[in-house]
Amino acid sequence: MTDDKPPSSKRPQQKSLIDRIGQFLSGGEPQDQDDLLEILKEAQEKRLLDAEALTMIEGILQFSKMRVRDIMIPRVQMNTVSKDAELESIVPAVVELGHSRFPVIEDDRSKVVGVLLAKDLLGHVLENKKQTVEQIMRPVSVVPESKRLNVLLKEFRTERNHLAIVVDEYGMAAGLVTIEDVLEEIVGEIEDEHDAEEEQYIQKCSNIKYTLKALTPIDEFNEYFSAELKDDEHDTVGGFVIHQIGHMPKKGEKLEHEQFRFEVLHADDRRIYLLKLILLNAEE
Repeated sequence: MTDDKPPSSKRPQQKSLIDRIGQFLSGGEPQDQDDLLEILKEAQEKRLLDAEALTMIEGILQFSKMRVRDIMIPRVQMNTVSKDAELESIVPAVVELGHSRFPVIEDDRSKVVGVLLAKDLLGHVLENKKQTVEQIMRPVSVVPESKRLNVLLKEFRTERNHLAIVVDEYGMAAGLVTIEDVLEEIVGEIEDEHDAEEEQYIQKCSNIKYTLKALTPIDEFNEYFSAELKDDEHDTVGGFVIHQIGHMPKKGEKLEHEQFRFEVLHADDRRIYLLKLILLNAEE
């Protein structure tokens, strides 16, 4: 009988990533965050970290320094609904935009009074189309522009919120921020099917017919059509059309400007969503 133990059939366990990084860092302690980043970059070069993990760590290190104002969606870009709007009237816009939550405004975008969940809208519109948004909206969270992102993320998690309205020093809405916006600062861009659609501002139907999102930037329109639309007050084609017509147009209203004919395909009392464009004096 021998005291020798039989060789184990199991392979030695590989060192965990943490152990490997710790072993690498043992060669010298970082003195500040810049030193730490240099060490981590060397670890990535030695394949102790992959590039994606390094990017996430860099995002986390910068995360606590950033404030809500650095990532919020400005007020002018918010997709909102009026508290007095009937549910039936806003369904097309909600479906087209594809968001799950919409700020509810009273008189203008500077005064947000609640938040509308798309799932609430779809549930109630089948029961009573004449209900207003105010009747089914939920309370909205409000955060100051100066709040740090790490604090906001903790609040989002503990309060189970996904959206907050950002207010300025006067208590007026300056923009909005979502939990997705916050997480993207760590993990990078999070794209979904609606992100891909939003990038396609201009859709060609034929050689003379096009469909335009009203949010199409004028610069992008000019580049696409070799045009020279100018509007010092607005940055989008929708704003240009409203300015030229002189009022908020309804579905079917047309505007002819130089070689273009714009027709409103979808609009409500506050904004245009979709336009049809015809190139005049052009052959099919």
